[in-house]
Amino acid sequence: MSDPLQQALAAALAHLLAHVDTCDDEVLDPDTAVGWTEHTAHALGRLAPGDRRRLDALLRQAALSEPDGPWREALLRVPAGLGLAEDPYAWYCDAVEDHARRFAKTPRGADPAAPVPSCPGWTVGDLIAHYGTTHRWTEHMVRTLPTERVFAKDLRLQPPADPAECLDWAVEGAEAAVRALRAADPDAGLWSFGADRHVRAYHRRVLSESAVHLADAALAVGAEPRVEPATAADAVEEFLENLPHYAWIAEPVSRIDRDGATLRLTATDTGAAARTTWTITLGGGGFAWARRAAAPGTTEPATATVAGTAGELLLLLYGRYGADDHRFTVSGDRTLLDAWTSATAF
Repeated sequence: MSDPLQQALAAALAHLLAHVDTCDDEVLDPDTAVGWTEHTAHALGRLAPGDRRRLDALLRQAALSEPDGPWREALLRVPAGLGLAEDPYAWYCDAVEDHARRFAKTPRGADPAAPVPSCPGWTVGDLIAHYGTTHRWTEHMVRTLPTERVFAKDLRLQPPADPAECLDWAVEGAEAAVRALRAADPDAGLWSFGADRHVRAYHRRVLSESAVHLADAALAVGAEPRVEPATAADAVEEFLENLPHYAWIAEPVSRIDRDGATLRLTATDTGAAARTTWTITLGGGGFAWARRAAAPGTTEPATATVAGTAGELLLLLYGRYGADDHRFTVSGDRTLLDAWTSATAF
């Protein structure tokens, strides 16, 4: 969906709901008006945090385009009436806590020396240590708000010497990170890997890390990874937004040399009426990407297309699955998909 169309639909929604909110009781029954608003809020409440923030911004943009006055004030009340103005960061913290609880169970009892197939060269012990270190590093960053990069190795975040204690140590680190994220101002500035140099970037980054490493733990013990569609879709977008700022990846991407080629990722589990698609367009030594919803069976030209669940696509982007995996349906120019996954390998 194009940006102008999104803006037009958001403006139409804002005006409709503002009319409902301000309509005279003799024209519209109050109970009916409340019912309409609550039903709309319930439907929009199922959106992922990224979508909720985007819609909130579009509704506010529509309101601010109006001249000062009562009508503008009515339009500005719409996001709050829909629950969009609520703190979206609690969702991330709740999700990180849930992933930590699941991580506490998944590799428990596994041999620390067992390999992690999705992370060549890593053992289960390495994965657990990395999980704990990453979350403790996040806690330090969010609590102290440094403006320059701090390396985890300089914080001496060493796991316990006894492997039996490492898993609990790792989960405690995740819990500490969540406490710091809940207490911090999302708009506070600090160093980060991506373009967004604020605490809010860490809410998304730590959830993406938690989801991918929980999948690693599942694969290490022979279980099927499970990444919820909303979490996976948000993590896919966090990956694409930050990728240009990862120097060790941006440079290989610039060498793909396929200007104008398009790679489409289609999530098969993000809606029965419309599926989420992300289209990556190469060019100018980098890439651009766009997200839209498409009805099942809808086809648009793309150089290469890969379809799977949102969680499977996330794990493909992070190199946990290969494009040959039976989970994916691939069509078009396979060499483009291979070039992309090779250049962006973590």
